[in-house]
Amino acid sequence: MKKTILLILFLFTGIVTAIGFGFHHLFPFKELPYDDDQKGLRDQVLIKFSHVVAENTPKGLAVDRFARLVEEKSDGRIKVAVFPNGSLYSDIEEVSALEEGTVQMIAPATSKLQMLSPKWGVLDLPFIFPNEEAVRHGLEGSIGKELLQTFDGTDIKGLALWSNGFKQLTTNEKVIKKPKDVSGQKFRIMQSPVLDAQFTMLRADGIQHQFNDTYSLLDRKEIDGEENTVSNIYSKGFYNVQQNMTITNHGYLAYAVMINRSFWDEQDEETKNIILEAMKEATAWNEKEALEKNKEQLQYIRENSSMKIHTLTKKERKEWLNALSPLYKKYEEEFGPSLMKEAIKLRDGNF
Repeated sequence: MKKTILLILFLFTGIVTAIGFGFHHLFPFKELPYDDDQKGLRDQVLIKFSHVVAENTPKGLAVDRFARLVEEKSDGRIKVAVFPNGSLYSDIEEVSALEEGTVQMIAPATSKLQMLSPKWGVLDLPFIFPNEEAVRHGLEGSIGKELLQTFDGTDIKGLALWSNGFKQLTTNEKVIKKPKDVSGQKFRIMQSPVLDAQFTMLRADGIQHQFNDTYSLLDRKEIDGEENTVSNIYSKGFYNVQQNMTITNHGYLAYAVMINRSFWDEQDEETKNIILEAMKEATAWNEKEALEKNKEQLQYIRENSSMKIHTLTKKERKEWLNALSPLYKKYEEEFGPSLMKEAIKLRDGNF
């Protein structure tokens, strides 16, 4: 019996060997062709876009629109994965993440870019934009171009400047009408030396915290108020934990859309052109959408909350402007005479 089993195993081994070697010419090995689907997967581009606001804000909507445009224009070859609400990185972490290449695109508030170049602080000067026309002139004109050029030679490439809107003040203490009304109060502000100096000049405390911590800080009454756009006040529900809002338009919240330079340099010209074309369209759309959103959401807060809303009169606005105008002199040397000259022209409506 054992001899029979050994004979069978011997014959089986011989057959397998013959197939593998002796009959190789009858069954030659062929390399499978590299089909188009495999090539498409290899050529796909993934962009991780991180931001810290809600999807229904001017920035959140603009990011989503940009993502759709890129995918449409590339026939799905370029994908933009959007991470809103600080789900990937906080507003304090995202710039470092972009520089390191762990995320490909971000759109931080311009206030937070002063750590990269102090010139970005020019957009935080009080009352620099008297109206929307001045905003467009500033962001799309010489000031905006000079600011985006500060990224030259760094790990970042600036693509565009987006809008959220004018900033207002909210508080629980009392309706703010005059500069002296904020004295002694604590306001959450972004990481900006100019904003810090602004509140110091008003004898108030500017407390720097992550954006997504603001609601809990207000709710626990660890701070008295904050400055923000109507859009952010609405989307984050600040009107539920603040009794008063003053329409001051004292500052403007803009965003710098940025991409990791190494990632950008790796892309072919077709990919770069698609991204730039989509960015141009998304930026134009954002300008109109930001205006509409702030208008609609202010109306909602008026009609659906107990918040008291006061709009500065011309006389009150002049008081604020006079109280904060020394900041222009304070930062003239740091920003440079040409940039400050343009800023003053905008503030005074001479553009």
